[in-house]
Amino acid sequence: MSRGVLVTGGARGIGLAIAGTFRAEGDKVVALSSADGDLSDPAEVSRIVGEAVETLGAIDVLVNNAAVILASPVTSSYEDWQQVWQRTLAVNVFGAANMSFCVAQHMISRGSGRIINVGSRGAFRGEPDHPAYGASKAALHSLGQSLAISLAPHGIAVASVAPGFVETERVADAITDEVRAQSPFGRVAEPEEIAAAVRYLASPEAVWASGAVLDLNGASYLR
Repeated sequence: MSRGVLVTGGARGIGLAIAGTFRAEGDKVVALSSADGDLSDPAEVSRIVGEAVETLGAIDVLVNNAAVILASPVTSSYEDWQQVWQRTLAVNVFGAANMSFCVAQHMISRGSGRIINVGSRGAFRGEPDHPAYGASKAALHSLGQSLAISLAPHGIAVASVAPGFVETERVADAITDEVRAQSPFGRVAEPEEIAAAVRYLASPEAVWASGAVLDLNGASYLR
């Protein structure tokens, strides 16, 4: 049966692969880009979800993939530090939280649904040049686990994936031989590999994975 799928950050990279994977399964997909609305604005999030429901008929799966990653080392200026932290948390945490809330209200009324968060290995390994990003992804993992508990009685499962480096345009300059060597496979992930895991976690068979944070880093970081 075709499902309605809403993917944030779905215009490129991992999000584009996720949207394509669901479409290949015959699902109806709304893949949002930054041009479709500012996820840091609560009113925009509510509008986006409402329009997605109208377009899809129902949202069966939400994938919180949209994120910003901005450099903010401790050696930066205090002004830059403030701006990066505020922008990062506004999108990566509050945006995902508000999107989850608005979609959850719709899912609760239907008694079913799946929410999948795209987190990061950086939540565990650390991001010295991007501490706001690492902290935001740790918060996203925690949000997913809290929602997994609160939404289970409503038939809604929530899980997260935590990728390491992925071969996308956004991080192309950062993928060096040293980065590839972090994994014993000697490479980084392809977007489609992350998408496959998201598809599984969103499947009816994966309900018992609710609350899980699935590491997808090619054994480059073990915890």
